[in-house]
Amino acid sequence: MPPLPRRTFAIISHPDAGKTPLTEKLLLYGGAVELAGSVTARKNQRATASDWMELEKQRGISISSTVLQFDYNGYRINLLDTPGHKDFSEDTYRVLTAVDAAVMVIDAAKGIEPQTRKLFEVCRRRGVPIFTFMNKCDRPTRDPLELLDELEKVLGIGAFPVNWPLGNGPSFRGVYDRLTHRVHLFERQSHGSREAAVQVVGFDDPVLRDTLDEPVYNQARDEIEMLTGAGETYDMERVLAGQVTPVYFGSAMNNFGVQLLLDGFVEHSADPGPRRAKGENGAPGPLVQPDNPVFSGFVFKIQANMDPRHRDRIAFVRIVSGAFNREMSVIHAQSGKKIRLSNAQKLFGQQRETVEEGLAGDVVGILGHDILRIGDTLTEDRAIVFDEIPRFTPECFAYLRNPQPGNSKKFRLGFEQLLQEGVVQVFMIGTGQVKTPILAAVGPLQFEVVQYRMQAEYQAESHLETARWNLVRWYRKAGADLEWLPDVPDTAALATDRDNRPVVLLTDEWALRHFAQRNPGIEVSPLPFAEPQQA
Repeated sequence: MPPLPRRTFAIISHPDAGKTPLTEKLLLYGGAVELAGSVTARKNQRATASDWMELEKQRGISISSTVLQFDYNGYRINLLDTPGHKDFSEDTYRVLTAVDAAVMVIDAAKGIEPQTRKLFEVCRRRGVPIFTFMNKCDRPTRDPLELLDELEKVLGIGAFPVNWPLGNGPSFRGVYDRLTHRVHLFERQSHGSREAAVQVVGFDDPVLRDTLDEPVYNQARDEIEMLTGAGETYDMERVLAGQVTPVYFGSAMNNFGVQLLLDGFVEHSADPGPRRAKGENGAPGPLVQPDNPVFSGFVFKIQANMDPRHRDRIAFVRIVSGAFNREMSVIHAQSGKKIRLSNAQKLFGQQRETVEEGLAGDVVGILGHDILRIGDTLTEDRAIVFDEIPRFTPECFAYLRNPQPGNSKKFRLGFEQLLQEGVVQVFMIGTGQVKTPILAAVGPLQFEVVQYRMQAEYQAESHLETARWNLVRWYRKAGADLEWLPDVPDTAALATDRDNRPVVLLTDEWALRHFAQRNPGIEVSPLPFAEPQQA
């Protein structure tokens, strides 16, 4: 029996656009769960499969990315749920390196919002095809034609509405499928926890005329005729090139249009694509194709304590080429060591089961190898090394103190583990023997997550103290001695990153200019320099 074709994608959105409900409903229609739940779970409702962390359930937001794998309609689906909050952009951007397509969720009452736009640009730079779901159509929305126009003008992408809403808000009754020319009428379900009952009819069917008010019916007919005459055509090549986005209308909370999105996506989305390896001296190397028989993959996420009963650590690996088999030995490119992948897991949120094999496009979880870090390559060919993971410049800085010296072992264990996950970055302040760690993050909510997880997972209390710095810059100077240190003002501090590369911490842009003036010939960068400079 031939292997199932793969579909590996992420769901992206601005906070509260409905990303997590849509994730849960895709699992419902995909047969992966029997009863969909709400993130802010009511007493008798189940919690979502994608938001497994206790803090996520309390806050009603996604804090970490989650991998959910299931089979549907002859395809193996790898769905990567991502945080929507901007403070967790790092986690989201890393996940987008591991996908072949994305579903962009938009609140139809608000249109394109700032975080949606940022994530869209990340997908565009990577050439990732995007499918759009206009959500919350069971509530009053903006005019659908305006929403399409906004996609084209603000995001610069062509929009092809695969279906069209019939009604708006309380009058929303279903959608017209422009590819099959059939109408799907939906019935509301209690909290949308089960699949919505659907009646499929033609546009001229008397049932539709009886269901819709005459003004709604006439308006929908006129809009559909106009789209047929003047809109984008469904061009698969342009969709896969990221030039046109197929648009679906519906309501994730009430399951309206979810199955149409899922069916359309798996049929028309991208197959697993190639990834570019690094060449010599940091230059771009060859593309590694998914049909290359040599196994290769890269770590895009690390997560500890997904199972609270065990202090384990799981590395999420996107398979780029070849076939994975449990018990196989591969090369860890960064260390040159051979490691055996004897403990591999298929993932479903917090749940997991042993996986025996995997193909290009799949995501597998590797346990038991503390050597693995985010961005590392696993391969059977030493010449293949990936450099997929983006780096980010922190904007927030804080000290994490241990108020209980007798609990230092737990504090140190939790601190190190969370750093390995990339939840936050760390810099070591000072140039002598004694150095002080300082945490750095894109947004302050990341610090709150660190404190919460230190207490919940390691029983280690902590105290957070905001630091005065707002900028970090890596620096170097051509021809300088190894012992050379720059001249820094009193408001700045010298430090090193986790790889012992020198940085300077500064209060603002004025302090950065002052630092550069005091050190003629110095180079500064918001990210680590690609290659060490030769003296």
